[in-house]
Amino acid sequence: MFAWWGSAVVRLRWVVLAAAMVLIAVGATWGAGVFGALTGGGFDDPASESSRARERITAELGNQDVDLLVLYSSDSAAVTDPAFRDPVTATLQRLRERPEVASVTSWYDTRSPALLATDRRATYALVQLRAADEDGKMSAYAALRPALDAPGLTTRAGGTVAFLDEANRQSVEDITRAETLSMPVLLVLLVVIFGGLVAASTPLLIGGLAILGAFIAVRLLSMVTDVSVFAINIITLIGLGMAIDYALFVVSRFREELAAGHDTPAAIRRTMATAGRTVLVSGLTVALALASLLIFPQPFLRSMALGGVAAVLVAMLASLTVLPAVLAVLGHRVDALRVPVPWRRRTAGRSPAGPARDGGSARPARDGGSARPARDGGSARPARDGGWARLARSVMRRPVLYAGAVIALLALLAAPSLRMTFGGFDERVLPASSEARAVADRINADFPGGTVGPIDVLVSGAPAEQARQFADRIGAVPGVTGVQVAANRGTATLLSVAYRGEPTGETAQEAVRAIRGLSPPPGAQVLVGGRTAANVDLVQSLGSRLPWMALIMASATLVLLFLAFGSVVLPIKAVLMNLVSIGASFGVVVWIFQDGHLADLLDFTSTGFIEPSNPILMLAVLFGLATDYEVFLLSRVREEWDRTGDNTASVASGLQHTGRIITAAALLLVIVVAGFATGGIQFVKLIGVGMIVAIVVDATLVRALLVPATMRLLGRWNWWAPAPLTRLYHRINLREPLDPDDQGVTPAGRRRVGASAP
Repeated sequence: MFAWWGSAVVRLRWVVLAAAMVLIAVGATWGAGVFGALTGGGFDDPASESSRARERITAELGNQDVDLLVLYSSDSAAVTDPAFRDPVTATLQRLRERPEVASVTSWYDTRSPALLATDRRATYALVQLRAADEDGKMSAYAALRPALDAPGLTTRAGGTVAFLDEANRQSVEDITRAETLSMPVLLVLLVVIFGGLVAASTPLLIGGLAILGAFIAVRLLSMVTDVSVFAINIITLIGLGMAIDYALFVVSRFREELAAGHDTPAAIRRTMATAGRTVLVSGLTVALALASLLIFPQPFLRSMALGGVAAVLVAMLASLTVLPAVLAVLGHRVDALRVPVPWRRRTAGRSPAGPARDGGSARPARDGGSARPARDGGSARPARDGGWARLARSVMRRPVLYAGAVIALLALLAAPSLRMTFGGFDERVLPASSEARAVADRINADFPGGTVGPIDVLVSGAPAEQARQFADRIGAVPGVTGVQVAANRGTATLLSVAYRGEPTGETAQEAVRAIRGLSPPPGAQVLVGGRTAANVDLVQSLGSRLPWMALIMASATLVLLFLAFGSVVLPIKAVLMNLVSIGASFGVVVWIFQDGHLADLLDFTSTGFIEPSNPILMLAVLFGLATDYEVFLLSRVREEWDRTGDNTASVASGLQHTGRIITAAALLLVIVVAGFATGGIQFVKLIGVGMIVAIVVDATLVRALLVPATMRLLGRWNWWAPAPLTRLYHRINLREPLDPDDQGVTPAGRRRVGASAP
């Protein structure tokens, strides 16, 4: 099937390239409009108690959300001084007359001590907007922001809407910065890796197609469902990263087949039958790992799933269609515009039948010289003295020692993850210089009993007197500093609860749990909402679905890897290897971001906990990436095992062929991720650092050392499967002979492809 597909793409190469040009044009124009079609936020579970409380409050009492906190301050004047009072009251009066504003509450109206700073030189106003949805509020804030400023005073805007506005804007800035920083470095590294400008441009072409194609897909999806603006981050990251991986793998194999003496059509057919099949398996595995996020009800995670799956699938399809079409047009000219590198002169030509170590291909004799393709369907044999093969043999001579040392090191890295503490996000995820962050810090520090996110308690179905009695019981809850009646209509009463510390702190969370544990007034219903309650609900919601996500990822990986390799041992081992590298990444993330190490170097504020959706997103992304590298390595090992039947030689040869590719792919992906790790949003930075750690660990300690050691220990059991599954594998038969006279039979005395008995 894959060889036939390669031949079909060669015949239709100009049609495929024309379709690619149309995709680029549509993606760069209509698809780029996705930025205006996406929504902010989306971190809450719509079925949670906090979400239901917000809906009931709006239905029974009208909109009670405080959308903006406008902080006014002066270095010299007190709040009661005319120089302070007059510009503020005039500004607030003009705000009340704006059509976007529903209400404005200030210290001058209520004389509430919670709205007055302890030094009496600052106060803040509470602004409610008329818009019912998040997008409408964001648009209203954009129109209102210039009107918030009071002459002669320092004005800063905070609150939920301002926070989301800054987070969205920072996200776009981070993407721009990441692309600006990573693209030049990527181009230089690609030229060094491929040894030529033409070959180096192919991964960037596929990366651009993946991003633009995903933009089109996500904009279409946004017409039927809400998609978070943060989906753009994962589209850029995953789309570019997977495209580079797949293009690197396909182009390297194509050049290898050219070096083995095949003409361009045959080289593409053989490339698709080997590397193309690997790309398909890898792409489906990564896409299914990301699709497991769809099981969560939070729009943020669902958006990440949609964006990530779109980017991976477009990168995979482009690598299986557009890339071979480009290679069919280029042929040997894929090595054009070569750039000399210092080590090329030392390695070029060392193995006439094999690929040069720098990724170049020895020029074949066009009249059918000595570099003939092997009859058994394998490419030219690797150089026996290759560095990666020597490393693999060294590991396999002492597999227990290597495996024990690597596992001990990874366990040490993973140890901090055992004390991972979860908490919600707040303004501290923004840079310290941001307006919304400055407002939250000032209110928490200088306003007595002030809080940027009070706990909302709706008492429904009880007279006002019973609601006030219930408020007295809430006031006795540890950590609560005050309870006020925020609104009342008939038998519905909204209580606003203040507490010590930040909305994401343990004190506030314990207060939410304690209030929910109180018995409601007779005949009444009590719902607890607000930012802190939403954080508590988020942790509970994610935790209840996490096992199902893990089951989906593991099951998809086991099935796809069995279909690819015909073994039940290798897929199980792959899942375990993935968890090892991910565990190390989680440990480093806890040590840095939860404990606060390297905070000054990385420029972030430690909150003392991890926002729970971050490790879940990391788990999906890193599980897919780790499987990607596993498929690259095992596909070549299986190819050599089918050819030789020698487990040790197959592992050494497989690592020799793919070690450099996996290392190069990992290095390039680290460059892409590093651009995001320099961003201003803390949780994007956290994901970036975690991914860098996981990629480095996976490409070095796991793939280069732990996998060869464990495969040596397992021996022929690597390829075992029960007889019924072996028959199923042969029936599906994703593997295919590379030459017409190759029927899948190994040299004399060796097993047929897919045999299962160890």
